[in-house]
Amino acid sequence: MSLSDYLLSTLGVYGLPVLFGALLVGSAGVPVPASLLLVAAGSFVDQGELGLWQTLSLAAAGAVVGDNVGYAVGRWGGRRLTGRLGRLVGGESKVSAAEAWLKRRGGLGVFLSRWLLTPLGPVVNLTAGASQYPWPRFLIFDVLGEALWVTLYVLLGKLFSDRVQELSDLLGDFTWALLGLVAAAVLGALLFKYLREPDAE
Repeated sequence: MSLSDYLLSTLGVYGLPVLFGALLVGSAGVPVPASLLLVAAGSFVDQGELGLWQTLSLAAAGAVVGDNVGYAVGRWGGRRLTGRLGRLVGGESKVSAAEAWLKRRGGLGVFLSRWLLTPLGPVVNLTAGASQYPWPRFLIFDVLGEALWVTLYVLLGKLFSDRVQELSDLLGDFTWALLGLVAAAVLGALLFKYLREPDAE
């Protein structure tokens, strides 16, 4: 049985505590199928097995707590620990890129990494803490972004409850494709800047 199947089956049995815990550890950096769980939770809401407001509240709370765990690790663990954890979540270059992006985008970067560029979320959490990004600002944009992400996915699951797996696959493919486009744009801008430097000299 895969992790996704196991989490879906336990979500069906134990409900919201499983959703809260999975989103907490997922936002903290442990790879779990969080988007699939939110869509499935929306399907359970449609079937009357879960309440809508309780689902939205607990899911968003779990995600926000997990994000703040990642922020705290980055803040108090120092650059060395952040670098080690960065190797687990995609490499030190990914951490450096996330830090540069966060400095450029600020709160908007935190907000977008909650719901639009979700694979960047755990790395942004670590780098926000390590770069001493102000915690109150981090928290505000974090709560706004996670509330939007949770609401979108739960309502999509509720509206398309008969096609949960297909919808989850489509949303996952879209997120990775969008992340690839962003990475390509960043690399293209860096290459363009690098190629122009000799001319400036």
